[in-house]
Amino acid sequence: MSTFDYFVVFAEMRTGSNFLEANINAFDGLSCLGEAFNPHFIGYPQAGNVLGITQQQRDKDPNALIEKVKAADGVNGFRFFNDHDPRVLDICMSDRRCAKIILTRNPVESFVSWKIAAATGQWKLTNVSHAKTQQIEFNNAEFEVHLEALQAFQVKLLNTLQRLGQTAFYVAYEDLQDVEVMNGLAEYLGCYNRIAALDKTLKKQNPMPMSEKVADFPAMEKSLARLDRFNLTRTPNFEPRRGPMIPTYVAAPKSGLLYMPVKSGPDEAVHDWLARLDGGSTDDLLTDFTQKALRQWKRTHVGHRSFSVIRHPLARAHYAFCHHVLQTGDGCFREIRATLRKVHNLPIPEKDAAPETDKVYNMTAHRTAFLAWLGFLKNNLNAQTAVRVDGAWASQLTLLQGLSNFGLPDIILREDRMRGDFAVLASQLGLESMPEPMKVTDPFAQRLAAIYDKDVEAAAREACQRDYLAFGFGDWRPR
Repeated sequence: MSTFDYFVVFAEMRTGSNFLEANINAFDGLSCLGEAFNPHFIGYPQAGNVLGITQQQRDKDPNALIEKVKAADGVNGFRFFNDHDPRVLDICMSDRRCAKIILTRNPVESFVSWKIAAATGQWKLTNVSHAKTQQIEFNNAEFEVHLEALQAFQVKLLNTLQRLGQTAFYVAYEDLQDVEVMNGLAEYLGCYNRIAALDKTLKKQNPMPMSEKVADFPAMEKSLARLDRFNLTRTPNFEPRRGPMIPTYVAAPKSGLLYMPVKSGPDEAVHDWLARLDGGSTDDLLTDFTQKALRQWKRTHVGHRSFSVIRHPLARAHYAFCHHVLQTGDGCFREIRATLRKVHNLPIPEKDAAPETDKVYNMTAHRTAFLAWLGFLKNNLNAQTAVRVDGAWASQLTLLQGLSNFGLPDIILREDRMRGDFAVLASQLGLESMPEPMKVTDPFAQRLAAIYDKDVEAAAREACQRDYLAFGFGDWRPR
């Protein structure tokens, strides 16, 4: 008896999915029902229904067709491409009784095959004497869009399977000619019959070399050379994924503005501005949101605007160091502070100290300690320490990506130009005047200015390279 109620073949156009379907259907007890959730037809282009469910019924309730697939005799399934009904993907991926088969092909080959099929109108071939072929022009920009969509879908499948503790049966285009692989796939689906030969009804189209399929093959080679196939130029990211942190959101009581903070940013200045915008105090601001409360606030504030504020990576790293590590009052991470002193040898005093006034821990000592902190930060963000990557110094890019899990901010402001960006927000809400933002938005800016030099900047760039690259920050400048 099969451990699965049904199966899904995750594939794309021109990856050999028709051939795979034909061979699945060669096994007694297995049946693949075409592209059951293609948004433009149901099952096959000329079909009116799948298992009695029409396209209109399917679009209204996709789960009704899935239940029909599960209830039919044997083990049944369908092919699913990245542009098919996304509701079905959520249903299938969370269902452990759904077998996942992932079919892949070299994306350049599938792209060229797709372009030839579109040019000739021949999507299947059963008689080689009827074969049509045509050289195509390779459009690199179009291919990059195609490749990005394929890769994004594959990553989504992989990450979802990982999070749910599931696995899939992977089949490459080249595996489709191996009868033993097809027999193995059948066994994976719970069918222990065997076939001795593959279904050869469908014939391979365009078997000639790539150089004969593409009109200007050398130009295609040159275009593809621009692609970083192994992603060598990416900035590595070993930071843990983040959630949206909805309880930290702050809303103006009247004006319909929602602040989605990025930790170690200019929160005090933003809270002050939001409160004075509505003629009140910071005690009047709305805080401690839950998802339900936030949705209710949005419904009652039609035309609302949400925003975040990012800080220069060097200033932010310095703020996190001064506020959470150096000082020992409210906001200090005391256990992390002790670990940084004892394990990572950060040269900071045992007790609280301010470099502006302390004779031992002076500005020279502060510069030395901050450089040591930046060295630790680089290792911490690269998952090379046992200390957690706290949101206070996690990259702003990662934190913003976490915010997007619930909803993106309408605008991302920068600390050094808040006045102009605040004016844009106020005008979008129809306000004709607004309060002036606080002049001092970073309480440690003067301290940083006193120790800043090219070595401090270089250390910050090494530690916080993701934010420098993502947001285009230049060298830090005192305000």
